[in-house]
Amino acid sequence: MEKVGDIMTENVETCSILDNMYEVAVKMKELNVGAIPVVDDGKLVGIITDRDIVVRGTAEKHPGSTRVEDIMTEKLHTISRDATTNEAARMMARHQIRRLPVVDGDKLLGIVSLGDFAVREMTDDQAKGALSEISETNYNGVQH
Repeated sequence: MEKVGDIMTENVETCSILDNMYEVAVKMKELNVGAIPVVDDGKLVGIITDRDIVVRGTAEKHPGSTRVEDIMTEKLHTISRDATTNEAARMMARHQIRRLPVVDGDKLLGIVSLGDFAVREMTDDQAKGALSEISETNYNGVQH
């Protein structure tokens, strides 16, 4: 069975809790990504998504200078590189998230996203079902 480490994106760009919302939005645009993990002294402490910027930042009329730590998502769901892709898909479906930071303890190793699954031909029906559920769900809360 395929492991998360086989499909994850490594060398992920990160930001600091002290970076501001504007800088992170520009970085997301330049990298064409929807989320950036947040680290503090090398430790993964959160993730900031394009949706966090819109919902918690812009819509609440925070200025572009608002610090990342004020609008980031702190409650993280993470996974080990040794977990199976099926486990990752089930976790993403259960928590209704589109990205999972891949960690060793509190050290960020990479990230696995729906896109990583989409570019692979998945043979496991349960994983396909879990991913389909994420894609079709109507989100009422903040999505990642």
